[in-house]
Amino acid sequence: MPSFVARVRDSQGKTRTEKITAESLKEARTNLRQQGFVVQDLKQSQGLDLKNLLDFNTRFASVSVKDKAVFSRQFAALVNAGVAIVRSLGVLGEQCSNPKLKQSLLDISLDVQNGTNLSDAMRKHPQCFDGLYVSMIQAGEVGGVLDEVLNRLAKLLEDVARLQNQIKSALSYPMVVGFLAVSIFIGMTVFLIPIFAGIFKELGTELPPLTQFMLDISEILRSWRLIVLIIVVVGLFIAYKQYYKTPVGKQTVDRLSLKVPLFGDLIQKSSVARFSRTFGSLTRSGVPILTSLEIVRDTSGNQVVANAIDAARAEVQQGGMISMALQKEKVFPPMAIQMISIGEETGELDAMLMKIADFYEDEVEQSVKALTSILEPIMIVVLGGMVGTIILSMYLPLFKVFENLG
Repeated sequence: MPSFVARVRDSQGKTRTEKITAESLKEARTNLRQQGFVVQDLKQSQGLDLKNLLDFNTRFASVSVKDKAVFSRQFAALVNAGVAIVRSLGVLGEQCSNPKLKQSLLDISLDVQNGTNLSDAMRKHPQCFDGLYVSMIQAGEVGGVLDEVLNRLAKLLEDVARLQNQIKSALSYPMVVGFLAVSIFIGMTVFLIPIFAGIFKELGTELPPLTQFMLDISEILRSWRLIVLIIVVVGLFIAYKQYYKTPVGKQTVDRLSLKVPLFGDLIQKSSVARFSRTFGSLTRSGVPILTSLEIVRDTSGNQVVANAIDAARAEVQQGGMISMALQKEKVFPPMAIQMISIGEETGELDAMLMKIADFYEDEVEQSVKALTSILEPIMIVVLGGMVGTIILSMYLPLFKVFENLG
């Protein structure tokens, strides 16, 4: 679609430059006037300019959970204060720091101004607003409680962001220490071992198996065989990614991830917390249960959990209970299933789901702390073991030399 550059005057009488995409010059002029601008000059954009670079940046930018949470909280405050939706979107779009979200908000504002429903306008931007977000917005529009739904969305997204940060904090320490350990190991192997190798060669002493093994590794890392090793590692990684894209591969890997020592329990608890928080927010906002289960299934992040939710959806369609289906799949903890069953029996499913989410989010936080306390000494031992192995392999021949001299 062609791009046009216009010099316009806004409602405050200030002159500025705007860029707009449209099918024709006439359509571009009409769109600018609908946005409240007085068009002074309009021409088609040519060549690579700053706007083109901004469009490139917008295309490859990503919208985080935190970005959507901040937007939802601010949007709810403006709507609750009585500010029109179009004006609210325009204000939030202008001050938004994320280029992709900024462009999406401005486009949504224009669509709403032209008579499109807010949920339908957001549905055109799936990279910014997923099915969960759009469904809750739609429920808020139908029920006339958009500000309340936006506050629930903000709370939901803030909880999701907090949960993600807790899991990342558990993984960041071992990743950093592991990176340092590998870097130190490679550095000592590539630069230190060859120095000792020359000394051993001059002494003519017989090398212990450990020393010979480390010398062989050093030779591999300093020769063309390193390229072969890198190709093999990259090939295995690509093969894993392709296998994970298949239904069987995703099912197998996700099932194994739930059984990994230390991390499997954390993954299960975080999945239960995410399911409960999202499902409870959707049902509380008035989204039908079947639609809610479909949305939660697509946002579960684990194929085994998604299959269990899909089985629950099929059970509900046949008039059954969610808790019975989840119990058959043996993915959710018994306590969570019992609380869901009580919620179904008492008609307080959304409230019970929120309690489950609160409980398991606290469990995740405690698990993260316990995991971090366990991993710290383990990683220190691993780092010390790697360095100690290299040092020991270098000194063992020297001990033998001293023994022969004695």
